[in-house]
Amino acid sequence: MTAVDWLWLLHPALAVVIIYPLIGMVLRLAWQTRQRRVNKVKHPAVVGHDHSQLGRWLAASVQCLVLIALAVAIGSKVPLAEFSGGIGRAGLLVLVLLGSVASLVALWFSQALSLRLVFALISWAGVLGLGAQPEVWKQDHYWSGVVVTGLMLCSLALRPEILRDLRLRRLHITFSVLAAALFVVQGITGSRDLLEIPLSWQKPAVYACDFEAKVCPAPPQGAS
Repeated sequence: MTAVDWLWLLHPALAVVIIYPLIGMVLRLAWQTRQRRVNKVKHPAVVGHDHSQLGRWLAASVQCLVLIALAVAIGSKVPLAEFSGGIGRAGLLVLVLLGSVASLVALWFSQALSLRLVFALISWAGVLGLGAQPEVWKQDHYWSGVVVTGLMLCSLALRPEILRDLRLRRLHITFSVLAAALFVVQGITGSRDLLEIPLSWQKPAVYACDFEAKVCPAPPQGAS
């Protein structure tokens, strides 16, 4: 495997090591928080606080992971000398990436609701802008990732209000159920897509195949 192949493994590896364990912990704490509030089950009083804090880290981690995936997809498609648009376009895309990260940091520390909503929108717009580039493989895995990122950022932006407002709390539960379903879709489609991405040295042979007809050119005479 080359360095480029290892870069392509960075996104799924981080998802397995960081994102999905966090999802399990957040969902368990969410269930315990609801049982304690609604059914008066005697869970520790800190479950609600822990759920909220881990939820923040999950939202930020998902955003960062998606940005990493998009950066790798765009940056490793072709050598820099062959990059469409040259250094000017590359620099603009780097600014979009940095702007999305900066907006996420600002969202994390902002107090006012209006600022949180603006920074969440800017950060998500960075994901959409990078995802719109032609180098990005736009299958259902990509679209579910974009949607779940938006849901995570929305929950992060509304976190203080969710804690105080019952209607927003119910909306948050709806968003969370939808996000959990999308994370399942991500796990399935991501595993499938890994089977479809060849190693860098295999790409010339694999991409010579006809994917519609599911046939590949015959090997040269004498090839073993």
